[in-house]
Amino acid sequence: MTDRNANLDILKSGRTFDMLVIGGGATGCGIAVDAASRGLSVALVERGDFGCGTSSKSTKLIHGGVRYLESAVLHRDRVQFNLVRDGLHERNILLKIAPHLCHRLTLVTPLYGLAQVPYVWTGLKLYDLLAGEAGLGHSSFVGRREVLRRFPMIREEGLKGGVQYYDGQFNDVRMNVALAQTATREGAVIANYVEVVALMRDKGRVAGAVVRDPLVGASWQIRARCVVNACGSSADIVRRLDDPTAASLLRVSRGIHIILPGRFAPAGAGIMIPKTDDGRVLFVLPWEGNCLVGTTEEPAEASEVPMAQEKDVDYLLRHLRRYFNLGAKPTDITASWAGLRPLVHDPFTADTAELARDHVVSCSPTGLITIVGGKWTSYRKMALDAVNFAVNHAGLTPQQPCHTDRIMLAGGEHFGEEMFKELERKHGFPPDVTLHLHRSYGDRALDVALYCHGALGGRLIQGHPYLRGEVLYATHNEMAQRALDFLERRVTLALLDRKAARAAAPEVVALMAAELGWNPERQTRELEEVAYALREV
Repeated sequence: MTDRNANLDILKSGRTFDMLVIGGGATGCGIAVDAASRGLSVALVERGDFGCGTSSKSTKLIHGGVRYLESAVLHRDRVQFNLVRDGLHERNILLKIAPHLCHRLTLVTPLYGLAQVPYVWTGLKLYDLLAGEAGLGHSSFVGRREVLRRFPMIREEGLKGGVQYYDGQFNDVRMNVALAQTATREGAVIANYVEVVALMRDKGRVAGAVVRDPLVGASWQIRARCVVNACGSSADIVRRLDDPTAASLLRVSRGIHIILPGRFAPAGAGIMIPKTDDGRVLFVLPWEGNCLVGTTEEPAEASEVPMAQEKDVDYLLRHLRRYFNLGAKPTDITASWAGLRPLVHDPFTADTAELARDHVVSCSPTGLITIVGGKWTSYRKMALDAVNFAVNHAGLTPQQPCHTDRIMLAGGEHFGEEMFKELERKHGFPPDVTLHLHRSYGDRALDVALYCHGALGGRLIQGHPYLRGEVLYATHNEMAQRALDFLERRVTLALLDRKAARAAAPEVVALMAAELGWNPERQTRELEEVAYALREV
């Protein structure tokens, strides 16, 4: 990403863009990549940091959605069926265009009833069939003895065996950064911490937005031939800037995850409980050297700041005890987070767990285009549909069709074993640090390493692979504007170990203050924001 101040100068220049995208999560950044790569002039603004909402709070899976397939078959629901098929197609593309951030993950579903065996096995075989040539491996039955040998933490009583299948896993926060960087590389002008406060009109049509930079208090106008609302769970809020009487397009649910130390994680695979006693899906996954457990699903409001509540944590621990002999206690939890899922509104569906994760593109009478719904795996397909819609409805003239299925995301183009060896040879970092840099930054890891010499080559906090120099790199090259931007969305420390992130905060604030000219009051405020955001449940 180029310098944020330089981007702000362009956004303030009075230039009229083909498209203004509101929202810097996966969908918004994906739209910016798609539109800019077709030759359209694109501006993107995000009121917080890139990926600060739902896009950094996922289950870290790239998947078609096994449970959606069950619903598709049982209810003959073509929408759910198409969602799974498209997800499996997109899963394959993401593994190719972001190889540094995505990898194949083996998953096992333990079975506790004889009737479950053919039912689940057949369903996962259908999952394989839908994936076709894009499949990651063939599902197979695993006998009871083998399941217990590989996963001794699984509850033994009543176990009949399991089914092994494959999906993808990724680093969602780094993926969002990579999308933002790729959008910039393709020519989009993007900025975080720029909030839309009003929509502009010309002859009754939406023609841009009045925006405000909360970091300095400045306001200005951005003109555009087309405005796309890609704000996720806040999409209805933006729609009501256009029409205060607009009916809700969304139902919002809150999902939480908890992190346990790596000793609780299954060895070499994830475990999926397809249906708990209340119909939810439970995942226990290895992630970034730790154990990720999720997720809950509770009704929520788009305006709320999602927090992992004690009852949600209790729910996950209770179900862990039901299915596993892990002995996990609240004191073992190193981090937890909550995210809001934007689900397309269906007035006939009472339970958010039953709402489809498909996406919808709509246009208001004044021309505001809104895209809602979907999931991380389908961000590229959502972007394609949104840009196609905008081209048709706003009379835009792209220079070429969509080709984002072949555009390598930032960091992925020259990623490979040779680069890992070069990083290892040139800099001599400890193995865990080298692996972190390689997997987080891909072919940009060597650039990051140049910031990490001398005192800046030391660890931010013992027990974690993050280096002091990464703070400077994120500030110079990834538009990190606040300490939490770095701790939670440039590296994953705050998502893995809140205590460690709080301990590292003074060093991060000091480094960023020197680069960004923060006064003592701003530094104190940053530390207070970190302490509040990372407080214990």
